[in-house]
Amino acid sequence: MAAVGIETIASEVLAALDSKRQVEPFTARFDHFGSDDAYRVATVLRNMRIARGEKPAGRKIGFTNRNIWAEYAVDRPLWGYVYATTLHDIHPGSSIKASHLPEPRIEPEIVLGLGRDIGPETTLPELAKSVEWVAHGFEVVQSIYPGWRFAVADCIADGGLHGALFVGPKLQVNDHAGLASALSGLTVALSRNGEIVDNGRGANVLDGPIQALGHLVGVLATDSFNPSLRKGEVITTGTLTRAFPISPGERWSTTLTGFDLPGLSVDIV
Repeated sequence: MAAVGIETIASEVLAALDSKRQVEPFTARFDHFGSDDAYRVATVLRNMRIARGEKPAGRKIGFTNRNIWAEYAVDRPLWGYVYATTLHDIHPGSSIKASHLPEPRIEPEIVLGLGRDIGPETTLPELAKSVEWVAHGFEVVQSIYPGWRFAVADCIADGGLHGALFVGPKLQVNDHAGLASALSGLTVALSRNGEIVDNGRGANVLDGPIQALGHLVGVLATDSFNPSLRKGEVITTGTLTRAFPISPGERWSTTLTGFDLPGLSVDIV
């Protein structure tokens, strides 16, 4: 697509995100709008957000859970930016605001804090050594496309469906050697108002959170528009369960087993 088309789409995405309104998917309006075009849109969108004072704080990796691909008619992972304005620390019992987002859904995830820059390392041990802390959190995703109907390119273009990231207590990593296998083996039970609605495990996200990080590193290695991962970035690695619609007045909670992280409980407002 022409540069003017890319910038026009990015402007429409930003306006939709700001106004919390929905638009028709771009793949339904522009012939041959694909992932390469969408990542160019996302890059322009990032630059627009930076220009008005927003600061990238990390990345979100989406659709790493292959079990939900059929539900959303997608066939690959994607990624987008997390900003200082969308990143929040929480503790068990916190309230989180989501009612202002279009069709919000909640995703229990494993979040990684990077303690060093990541180059083109490919081995799990090298990737694990880059992790300074691990946390459990909730990403609240949104859809600027009505009814959650879209193609992968639409999701990339709007920044990966990212609404907000809520990060629980951080666990400093001491045993990097066992980190990848330990995170792959953890399990989570997700509950709404005290009733379990789904169960998940670390291996659901591209075989594990460290493996998901490796996928992102590989994608960025061939990306000429976006920087590689840097020390201090926060990386959330994808939903361990299905994503569920949320409404004010609900309490969502998790129980984790197999890894030394506390579960979380949050009230939706």
